[in-house]
This record gives sequence, C-alpha cells and structure tokens, in this order.
Amino acid sequence: MAREAELHLRDRLSRLKSIGLLRGASISGELARLQRQLEKTSEPTDQEIWQHVELARHPDRPYTLDYVERIFDDFVELHGDRARAEDPAMITGLGRLHGRTIAVLGQQKGRDTHDRIRRNYGMTYPEGYRKAMRVMEMAERHRFPVVSLVDTPGAYPGVAAEQHGQGGAIARSQALMSRLTVPIVACVIGEGGSGGAIAIALADRVLMQENAMYSVISPEGCAAILWRTGEERVKAAAALKPDAAHTLALGVIDAIVPEPEGGAHTNWDEAARLLGEALQSSMEDLSAIPGDELRRRRRARFRSLGVYASSTVSTDLSTEETPTPK
Repeated sequence: MAREAELHLRDRLSRLKSIGLLRGASISGELARLQRQLEKTSEPTDQEIWQHVELARHPDRPYTLDYVERIFDDFVELHGDRARAEDPAMITGLGRLHGRTIAVLGQQKGRDTHDRIRRNYGMTYPEGYRKAMRVMEMAERHRFPVVSLVDTPGAYPGVAAEQHGQGGAIARSQALMSRLTVPIVACVIGEGGSGGAIAIALADRVLMQENAMYSVISPEGCAAILWRTGEERVKAAAALKPDAAHTLALGVIDAIVPEPEGGAHTNWDEAARLLGEALQSSMEDLSAIPGDELRRRRRARFRSLGVYASSTVSTDLSTEETPTPK
C-alpha cells in the first residue's frame, strides 16, 4: 500500500507541475504540500535503484509480443521496410484496443539463445526504424492512433548498421513522430536505452512501467567512461537515476504504470491489464484534442526538455549573461 500511495503522490505532483499557465496561490500551495509529503518518504538507496535496473532486464519480464497478445485484439503484424530488409528486433502492426484500430510499434527481445540472436537482443537496425516509420505513415493516412512499446538496450552500434545509416534513421523517425497529427502514446516496458528508445518514444504521453529504466546510456557504459571499469555500474546507476520515480520527477515521462508485486515478470496477465488500462486512459485523454494542437504540444514538450535559460532577463543582447542550467 505504501508503494501505491507513493506512486499516486508522484503522479499528482507531476500533473500539477505540468500546468504551465496556472500558477495561482492554490496550485502553488498544493505543489508545496505534495512536495513535503513526498520528502517524508525515504529516498531510494543506490542498491534500490540498481534493483530497478535488474528488474527492467529480468529475462522473464514480458516483452512487446507478450503484451500485444494480451492487450490488443485482432493484431496483424507487418513486416519489412520496403527498401532493404526485415528487422525482427522491431515489431509493427495493426490491432484493436477497446474496438479502436491502433498502429502498434515495439522492440522485441528473444526468449532463448536462438531467438535472441535472431532479434539481435532487441537492438534495432536502420531497417527496423524504417519499418516503424512506414507504419507511422500508414497511421497518419488512416487516422489510427499510435502505441509504442519501448524495450531496448539501445540501437545496434555495429558496422553494418552504421553503413546503412543508423543515426539518420533514428533522426528521421523522431522527425516523423514530431509531425504526426494522430495521438501517440509510448511506454517504456523494460530497458529504454538512448537513441534506440527515443527513436520511437517522441509521443504525446510517455509512460513508464514501475520497474523499467530510461537512460541516455547504460550504467555499465557510464561506469566504463567515468571510472574506466564496468564494476562501478551500481554507482553509475545511482548517478544516472534511470528509474521511473526519478524520470517522472525530471519531467522526462508523464506517468508511472504500476506493476504486480515483485515485478511484471511475476504475473504477465496482471501486468498487461495494468498497462492496457494506462494506454486506454491516455488515448481517451488525447482523443478530444485536434491533430494540429497535438503536434504543437508534442513539439513544445520535447523542445522544453533540458532547456538552458539565462539567469537574468535583459533586452540588451550585448550584455546577456551566459546561460545557466534551468
């Protein structure tokens, strides 16, 4: 119950912080009250943050196809990028969510050694992102909302992927998502690794399961850069704070999706039920917003992340101070 109360408190605090135009006394007071309540809860230890990383990578955790099977009706998978090849690491297709046709995207890891190799451990090639873009364009033409399930250590960094234009594919995928006028809901269901994740996560609502992780680099990669050894991965994870609670506080995600006690791997059906409810609720919230307004808000939201602002306001550009982190 304490865990659920904390998640509810963080969700309310995040929603109030997102109200940019209404900063009256009542809202400011409520923000301060919720912040005081949250400060009374214990801050996660380094080891607790690392436990979230381990749960996000748990080999029995549900993957994209496991959720698709339980959440979407009449799912039809679509293959190929119509240019070079099929990428099994990226799942795309059409299904129905509460009777409404939805375009579904998601990265897929493998269950056994053979499947992991075939799906490249969920690390997508440029062909996979081009396949996803093809389905996004189809969704735009037919006015289908888009659901994206993120679960990847990162985009594949191999020579072949670079030769096929990995960086350009990731950039074009983000640019396309920023232009869509249909609702987009993304959820990090496991690992949300760097450009491989954000390539299909530029959404109107970005959700994250309770024990998922979302970071610009893996803890091991960060540790190798900062301490010259991957053995400092726990310290790196504590510095990165890739867990759901911290990413919500930073404004990187919009809401946390609860998981069954012990993690999503303990009860796939319950995890799918909770995720399905969150996706449906987000779709209902977005369905009444005109397409052009969705696009405008989506662009403004992602442009505001990590913004630097001047410490003082000056109309004289020649005396403008050096920007400092906001």
